Amino acid sequence: MTDGLRHVTTTRYVMPLHSGGSVPGVFEADDLGTYVVKFTGSAQGRKALVAEVIVGELARALGLRFPELVLVHFDPAIADAEPHQEVRDLHASSAGVNLGMDHLPGARDLTPEAAETFTVDPLEAGRIVWLDALTANVDRTVHSSNLLLWPTLGVVPPRLWLIDHGAALVFHHRWDAGDPTKAYDFRHHALGRYGPDVRAADAELAPRVTEELLRSIVDEVPDAWLDGEPGFGSPEAVRAAYVDHLHARARASGAWLPLDFPTADQIAAENALRAARTQQGRPAWLKQVPDLHGRPAVEQDGTVHLR
Repeated sequence: MTDGLRHVTTTRYVMPLHSGGSVPGVFEADDLGTYVVKFTGSAQGRKALVAEVIVGELARALGLRFPELVLVHFDPAIADAEPHQEVRDLHASSAGVNLGMDHLPGARDLTPEAAETFTVDPLEAGRIVWLDALTANVDRTVHSSNLLLWPTLGVVPPRLWLIDHGAALVFHHRWDAGDPTKAYDFRHHALGRYGPDVRAADAELAPRVTEELLRSIVDEVPDAWLDGEPGFGSPEAVRAAYVDHLHARARASGAWLPLDFPTADQIAAENALRAARTQQGRPAWLKQVPDLHGRPAVEQDGTVHLR
């Protein structure tokens, strides 16, 4: 069972996060906490917030590290000094209850470069992969891990924290085509290089995804984010559909359990091949243009260039 999402009210606007497609913002709240707030008026829509709540709270219930979520009461007037019109428009369309995630100061992304030196226990990797497979999360790849290393300072080594599950639960975009046994291609999962022990994770976690647990989680989604869903007569009917699908999927894990992951050497070889193909396909004049994104240097005709 979950304890329920707390309600907070924004008190100060810190800054927008332009790195995210939904342009979330960092706010301080009346509980003295600082939160990354995702808005109901974003282009991704309210279903992204529904996915954030369901998958995030399920992750926490299964013992994975995920920052606390809160329901954020937001008055756009608090951010009226924001200079960008598109961000002001987003704020104006998001008055009311939005979703906040506890801000982890000093956290850094698990990038491919960081993954070279960071070690993940195979069982922990397996648990995360299992959760992503269960919830059809298509947005935790080697190039966009949506995993944070935190803390980066102090005596405690950095640990993995999960974030950003708005792209999960893809079945709720087409309820009539939702197949609980559908497999997903996780060969390029961000943690595939660590030899995820998905079988052990399945044995541990699948029995814990009960109807009771799922009901307690979907109950945390505000009615307003579920109201008006085509094909459903009420928010409660939508909640029941989430519970039924995820419970059936957990029971059918043998049909979708991801097991075949490339090794770190195979990933490196595939990336090198992709880079070589990209280089071969570029016109001669473009091959001489430095890549300002800082990729490794290569030698061409005796001259070193950035690739």
